[in-house]
Amino acid sequence: MKGSGVWIIAMVIIVGMMFFSCAGQQPENLGVQNKQLADCPSKPNCVSSQAADEDHFTAPLTYQGDKIAAIKHLKNVLGSFENATIVLEKDNYLHVEFKSAVMGFVDDLEFYFPGEKIIHLRSASRLGYSDFGVNAKRVNQLRERFSGK
Repeated sequence: MKGSGVWIIAMVIIVGMMFFSCAGQQPENLGVQNKQLADCPSKPNCVSSQAADEDHFTAPLTYQGDKIAAIKHLKNVLGSFENATIVLEKDNYLHVEFKSAVMGFVDDLEFYFPGEKIIHLRSASRLGYSDFGVNAKRVNQLRERFSGK
């Protein structure tokens, strides 16, 4: 009996770690390479304004005025999402992590500011196959808040 009790405790710990450790590793392909964000994988848990296929394509954000004001406005909009954390900011790039409240799944949302009054974006889940449209819905909510509609 003592041996089986140890196994039960070990299994509870392992399952607990799996259940609450759904963040995954930060992908190595994040960032801008040759004026492009990374391509979406074939999985349906990614959207990008630079995607060539319509299953993953979402329109870029557009803005009037200067880039610095647009970045400031975007950061304010991101602040209206309670589960968003800006993890990297450069002159023409912003990386944001969104963490789900229950399971702790992490999605990476990237913004690229090429200087043409547009903001390219890519939003992808780190783990799993389908995200049930979460990334696309989030991008649409962000678009509405950014445009003030």
